[in-house]
Amino acid sequence: MIKTYNGRKLGVTSSHKKALLRNLATQLFLHEKITITLPKAKELVSYAEKLVTKAKKTDLSAIRAINSEIHSKDVAKKVFDVLVPRYKERHGGYTQILKVGTRRGDSAEIAIVKLVV
Repeated sequence: MIKTYNGRKLGVTSSHKKALLRNLATQLFLHEKITITLPKAKELVSYAEKLVTKAKKTDLSAIRAINSEIHSKDVAKKVFDVLVPRYKERHGGYTQILKVGTRRGDSAEIAIVKLVV
């Protein structure tokens, strides 16, 4: 029986992918704009949007959930103090992917992921 699996493999193990997405989301929330390859960008957008939606509840459960995903206390504080008030009235679409071109070394497609203002 053929089963459909969600998400991209990205050429790494599941634990590596989980750590990669956590680190990319932390950097995205910290700098509000990062440059990565297109497949990673597409995975990061869905992951980061779910985190922001979870954080918008601002109860103890949401705080603990965000702190378990983002291991930097400064970034977690920024999520609740800056990003949640910014996206309070917005229903999704917190991030944006802009295609930049190809990387010179291996011709991988490069994209900029940024938080919408």
